[in-house]
Amino acid sequence: MATLTAEQLDDLQAFLKDWLRHCGRTQADLRRALRASSIRMPVLLEELARVHSRDGLTGLAQRLCEIESLWQGEDQGIDGDDQAPISLDDSLGQLDLLLQEIRLDVGEA
Repeated sequence: MATLTAEQLDDLQAFLKDWLRHCGRTQADLRRALRASSIRMPVLLEELARVHSRDGLTGLAQRLCEIESLWQGEDQGIDGDDQAPISLDDSLGQLDLLLQEIRLDVGEA
């Protein structure tokens, strides 16, 4: 898979900061979810760039959706192992909408 360009990394960083703020989370929360070695943004971006290089944009969006789902479960007091799957009737989060759009774009190509 292709690597992220400097511009794409900047966009991803801006997205992550907005997403964390929207979710009421911190870089430390993201570090734990990614099992990264540091809360520093360059380390978090490096970990996400690895996901992208291995699984592509769809894989990256899927990983972020999984993290958001994990956080929602934590907020509702559900352990990660006990977390029920999110039903399609539930409102889609910001990342779910992004993943859905990516899948539609890939299907049209």
